[in-house]
Formats: sequence, C-alpha cells, structure tokens
Amino acid sequence: MKTSSIVLTAALATLAFAPASGAQANKMTVGTVATKSATDTMSVVVAVPESTVIDTVKKTIVKKKASFLSTAPGIEMQNYRPEDKRGINVFEAPKDDAVGYDGFKLQWGAAFTQQFQGLDHSNTASPAPITTAGVTTDANQLVRIGHGPNNATANLYLNGQLARGIRVAMTTYSSARHHNETWVKDGYLLIDASPIDWAPLNSIMKFVTIRAGHFEINYGDAHFRRTDNGNSIRNPLVGNYIMDAFTTEVGGEVYVRANGFLAMAGVTGGESRGMIAQPQKRSPSFLTKIGYDKQFSPDFRFRLTGSEYATASSVSNTLFSGDRAGSRYYDVLQNTTSSETAQAWSGAIQPGMSNSIHSYVINPFVQFHGLEFFGNFERAKGRAATETANRTWNQNVGEVVYRFLPDQRLYVAARYNTVKGQLAVGTPDVKVNRSQIGGGWFITPNLLTKIEYVNQKYLNFPTTDIRNGGQFKGFMVEGAVSF
Repeated sequence: MKTSSIVLTAALATLAFAPASGAQANKMTVGTVATKSATDTMSVVVAVPESTVIDTVKKTIVKKKASFLSTAPGIEMQNYRPEDKRGINVFEAPKDDAVGYDGFKLQWGAAFTQQFQGLDHSNTASPAPITTAGVTTDANQLVRIGHGPNNATANLYLNGQLARGIRVAMTTYSSARHHNETWVKDGYLLIDASPIDWAPLNSIMKFVTIRAGHFEINYGDAHFRRTDNGNSIRNPLVGNYIMDAFTTEVGGEVYVRANGFLAMAGVTGGESRGMIAQPQKRSPSFLTKIGYDKQFSPDFRFRLTGSEYATASSVSNTLFSGDRAGSRYYDVLQNTTSSETAQAWSGAIQPGMSNSIHSYVINPFVQFHGLEFFGNFERAKGRAATETANRTWNQNVGEVVYRFLPDQRLYVAARYNTVKGQLAVGTPDVKVNRSQIGGGWFITPNLLTKIEYVNQKYLNFPTTDIRNGGQFKGFMVEGAVSF
C-alpha cells in the first residue's frame, strides 16, 4: 500500500463530508493521527466539529469559576491586605514578592454592612428627675427599644501603586452611625522598597517598612480583627470589644521584620486630628510593638505580640474613644433622650483618659487547622484634664473560632470580654462582662452573613448611674459585603 494513495483517499473523503462554504469549513478542527509500521507510514486527517472543542473549553471555564476563591477580585497592589475573606488573620500588611511591579496602578474597593437588632435592656438605677420647661423626666429611665434593622454603614477604599514597593492608601467612611455624612478616615503612604536604586538601601528595605500619614495606629492586634464601620468581614462576631482600642493619628511608624520576628516603633501627634493650637497642652505619643509570628506547618501557626502606647499630655486623646463610626448595639442602656448619633457608643466603655495615658496589651494568637484562639490582655493607666491622679482599667478578652467545610466557608465563634476600673479617682472599681456566641457563612469571599447572641452585664455601678444593675441581651444578625 502506497502512502500517497491513502492520503489522497482520506483527503477526498474529507472534502465529501465538509460543508461547501469556506466560512463554515473554518469551524472545523483538524487533527492528525499517525501510525507507523516497519514498512510504511499512514497519516489520516480527521475533521472534528468545533462545538466539541467549545464544549470542552466551556467545561474548563465552568470548573474554574466554581472555585470559591476565583470569585474574588485579583490582587494588583504590592504588599496589600485584601478587604475580603483573604484578609482574615492577616495582621500587618504583608511584606513579600507575591505581586510584581509593572507600573502605576489604581484600585477602588468598598465595604457595606447592615444589621437586624433584637436586643432588650434593663437597669435598677435610682430615679433621677430632671425638669425642663416645666416637664419632669427621669434621666435614668431607659429608652424603649424594639427589634428592627439598623442603618447601613459603608466604606470606600482607594489604593494607588506609585512605584515599586510604594503604595498610597485612603479609606473614606461613606456612611456611619455617628457621621451620616461622608468623611475621610485615613490616608497614608506605605514604603517597602527604596525609591533610590542603591544596593545598601535595597538590602535594608528587604526587612524595613515605613508608614507615614494619618493612619490607624498599630497598637495591639485586636484592631486587625475588629469591625471598621462598613467592613465587618474580619470580625467573627458583631460587636467590637467593650473598651475598643482604635484611633487614627498623624505620624509615622517604622517596622523591621525578619524570620518571623517583628519590631515596630512609631511617633504620632497624640490626637485624632492634626492641631498646632495650645502647644503647651500637647505632647507626642510613642508606640512600640514587638512580636513573633511563625507558620510552623500548613496546619499550625503561632503569633505573640506585645504593644505599648504612651502620651504625657493631650487636649483630647482618643485611644479608647477614637471609633467615630459608633457601636453596633444601638441605644442600649441609654435614656429616653437617646439618639442614634449623639449616643453612638452605647454598650461601650470609654474610660475618659483624654489628657494622659500609658497602655500595654499582650495578644496571643494560635491557629491549628480550622481552630483559632485570640487573646487580648490589656492594662491602661491615665487621667482626664480635670483629674490630678491616674486611674487604671484592665481588659481581658478570650476568643475562640472554628472554621470548617471546604474553603472554611462556615464558622462558629465565642468570645468572653471583661473590663474593670475606676469611673473617677477614689471610687470603687466597676466591672462589665460580655458574652458573645455566634457563627457565620461566607457565601463568597466577599459576602458574609452572621448571627450573634450577646449578653452584657454592668456590676458595681453607683445607684445614681443609669448603668446600675444594667443588662442588655438578645440577638444580632449582620450581612457584610467587602471587596
């Protein structure tokens, strides 16, 4: 059998069954099957309908789209902590080469959160009658609250890759409980590479990160796991801590990281606003953090950090009152004149150390498979401008989260939070205990729904204080979107 005659026969058969139109003929995929024997070689040309190829491609694409993380937007910024599920248990912005630099980039993002509140509250405070314009009211009578939705909150994110290892970030609160109008939360520059291509500087910047501007200060690790106004994806529960250590200040921080070890030192203006008036009443704040963070195996991670924050004098320090977004528990333990905006921190304790403060916190974090433990052991000492002596407050928090199912889409969580301290110099300590239990479901990496049961009790408050014998409890349902 001659090779030429076999090839000619196969070609004629192909032409006989092929469509007459050249355009239609292009919708065929031609494959060649070659068989070789000791004496001869045979080539057969086979025409395969394009639909077969398209079906195969579609199946491949569908399979890819079915991947849980494939629905999340790509990460284009260097050393960027994602705002969605991928940012959970990421603390400081990463310092790695996961994303290469290929020129200027601009990236927008957003986060939205809304709750349905089902809380009830009570107290045993003595009546405190107040007469205004001939009308007498009880200042210690609790406002009546029912079950219903709270107003939505929203964040807007802007990130710009300016150069290799140099990024600018800005967060805007589009809507918050305390501020219904849009306002900027922070804006800062993050530098992880030398702007000058000089070998000694390049070597140093392999370990050093510099942050400068108006930013969320890196005191402790709890602020990485809290709800930040419209972004609640990183918080496994609904409410933040009773004493919420969170504020933004103007200044700079320098980090050194190597082999799992972390050291940070920072200096800020000591207040949430940049001010030059009344310099005699102001002094800078100093921050330090040291720690160790190691992924010992794919299933086991350990992190331990200690942080310190200190300022000698300030017109209005806000380390424990800087959350201008407000509390998630609306109107609890507030009187009948309460409003959503004016009493935005209901359920929280703000110790009032606005003039000087010295605070320490230790944060352990352990992760084994889907099980996580996070602790917050904190001590703060300080005073207000009208006080002549310091007061001390202690806060302890233990939180356990278990994440399960493929991609850890579901989780259950529990947290116990207690604070203790003096409301005024020379008075006995008061105490607040909060228990939270709940869980959540990540529908996509950007979409989370969660539920929480909370029970908070106020102990040893004076009978003249509306929080005397106070308690609120009930459920919260929250939905969050972040990208």
